[in-house]
Amino acid sequence: MAGLNPRITIEPGKMGGKPCIRGLRFTVYDLASYLASGMTEDEILKDFPYLVREDFQAVYEFLASIPERTAVLEAPR
Repeated sequence: MAGLNPRITIEPGKMGGKPCIRGLRFTVYDLASYLASGMTEDEILKDFPYLVREDFQAVYEFLASIPERTAVLEAPR
């Protein structure tokens, strides 16, 4: 994926090819899930000391770059 923040890596043999943070076995979606569950950045950093604050910005940029997917459904008449 062109234009990725260099902190986001995609390796076919690692984590099923999902985007990871700095080549770690910690996916973008793992971090997004923790944030969505209500954990703060500080709580996540405490639980996962191998992450750094800059990783959050890279994940935010990655998630913001995903095109919006919408489906238009027509109601039956």
